[in-house]
Amino acid sequence: MVVLLAGASHTGKTALAQRLLKKYGYPYLSIDHLKMGLIRSGYTDLTPQQDDLLTDYLWPIVREMIKTAIENDQNLMVEGCYIPFDWKKDFEPAYLSQIRYRCLIMSRRYIETHFEQIQAYACVAERRTDESSLPMEQMIRENDENLRNCRRFGCEYIWIDQEYDVDWSL
Repeated sequence: MVVLLAGASHTGKTALAQRLLKKYGYPYLSIDHLKMGLIRSGYTDLTPQQDDLLTDYLWPIVREMIKTAIENDQNLMVEGCYIPFDWKKDFEPAYLSQIRYRCLIMSRRYIETHFEQIQAYACVAERRTDESSLPMEQMIRENDENLRNCRRFGCEYIWIDQEYDVDWSL
């Protein structure tokens, strides 16, 4: 089985992937690691701030890695914000039956009432070398946009509204 875990920055994708790794033993790929490897090695001129262009650049690589894992009957988790919402169009039904997708989405209310906690936990699963602070309004916009896109494309999501008690049974 392949697990796709998406969401805006600071929603806890990496922390959840690490919990699922411990629970199920599925290795996981951080798309951020792939992104930075390609950028730092000079294989692309894109920068970490070019999210839309990075999705178009990274997804074909990640998509084929997912297909390879399924063909080899291997479990894999893929986490990151570079999974397009129309990802299903790239897979035939035999592949789709082996893929589980969730997008972590925080409500406006959750962000407004827990903003300091969200910022404090920004590095709970990884030590970020960049400025990990994200303005509240940007965080709200990104999560609102992800909710609209999940609904538009029929993607399943985990709604974080009152408590951050995110778990996912595969």
